Amino acid sequence: MTTYLLRHSSTHYSAAHRVNGDPTVDLPLDPAGRAACRTGSGVITAVQPKIWLTSAFVRTGETARLLMGDTNQPIKVEPALNEVDYGQFEGRLFTEYARWLVAAGPWEKPPGAAESQREAIRRMLAGLRSALQLPSPRMVVAHGLLASVLRWHRRAASDAPGRAMPIFFDEVPCLYLVRIEDRELEDLTASLLAVLDAEEQETAAAGGWSSRPEDQRTLATFDGPSVQLEETNSHA
Repeated sequence: MTTYLLRHSSTHYSAAHRVNGDPTVDLPLDPAGRAACRTGSGVITAVQPKIWLTSAFVRTGETARLLMGDTNQPIKVEPALNEVDYGQFEGRLFTEYARWLVAAGPWEKPPGAAESQREAIRRMLAGLRSALQLPSPRMVVAHGLLASVLRWHRRAASDAPGRAMPIFFDEVPCLYLVRIEDRELEDLTASLLAVLDAEEQETAAAGGWSSRPEDQRTLATFDGPSVQLEETNSHA
């Protein structure tokens, strides 16, 4: 039995490097995002999902509807898959949020937000795991951060076991598709939740988060004049 995790198609916030973590904001796909769905619909048809699971955001629901085309498959909305709550950074440039994140740490809630980055990742993992209760194959349309975290963990588990979870994750492009068999999905989510639990305990024992050199180096690339901000890092 299989789950397919798909990052939604592109929005105009992606090109502007702005963040959107409020599902009530009407942020549909841009023309390029809609065209990409039409181009990629054949791949999804070949998968023949029995059910679609999306976050509560406009862009994930629109991605699902465009990809399924004329088929009338059920769509289940799962708010646990929602994007990070950015609080006062809503609609602002990702670099503003990134500078705050490195200084405050991923366990701190942004001003006006209901959760921290790490709490959001934990929530997303629970949302993804809930797909196991649905008929297979399932198509889960969510956001870049979740797919980026899964890809990071897959690579870290094989290349650098025990490596600390970063604040910033490598880019996963729009419409990036991840195939996960049920046993791996159970193992991946359990392992990542254990990583988060251990990090939270270590942070509490240390009396707070200490900024790491690798996070500072990554932040510097966002502000570099010759470096283009990755779309996934905007999570829009």
